[in-house]
Amino acid sequence: MIPKYSSLKLAGSLIFFAGIQWFMTVLAAETLFPRYSIMANDLSDLASTVPPNVSVLQPSAMLFNVTTFLFGLLVTISAFLIHRVCKKRLFTTLLAISGLAAMAVGIFPGDTGTIHGLVALAWFVTAPLSAIVAFKFLKKPFAYFSVIIGMFALIVLISAFFAGESSLFVTFGRGGEERMLVYPIVLWMMAFAGYLMDAPQLNAERLK
Repeated sequence: MIPKYSSLKLAGSLIFFAGIQWFMTVLAAETLFPRYSIMANDLSDLASTVPPNVSVLQPSAMLFNVTTFLFGLLVTISAFLIHRVCKKRLFTTLLAISGLAAMAVGIFPGDTGTIHGLVALAWFVTAPLSAIVAFKFLKKPFAYFSVIIGMFALIVLISAFFAGESSLFVTFGRGGEERMLVYPIVLWMMAFAGYLMDAPQLNAERLK
């Protein structure tokens, strides 16, 4: 059986790899997608645009689906590894759900319609919430940054839903607004991964 603190190091390694492979592969998919605009296009447009104007372009679609599924899979595995040490059930549950939701985004691209919207929304909600909930066992000042990033992502999400053409939408476009939500959370996960990889320095009492 893997020792507890080794579980944290492994979880951190998996999350870090998940994040960096996702960023690099998405960049490659954007580069290979003719006339792709990070301002006008959603991230998931790389896999498929939504009905009724469905467009699937390869190899961008395959790259985005595979990298997003892999990201979700590694985060889900990491959530279970973290749970071996960190008995904060709310955090590990939210992190696991966010991983499962990311996997589902890779399985159900934009041309699947409503189901894609639902699984993407599940990630948009649970991933920022996991960053906020992590405050309870993270050391300061990272704990503060964790809450700020999670709150910022949720504010962007709420703004997108309830503020119509929000200032973010007007300034950065549809794609830019979505990236204001997704990128900070993925970067937080990579920072959290570094925190986990330094497992021996964690306060064990915080993790119980």
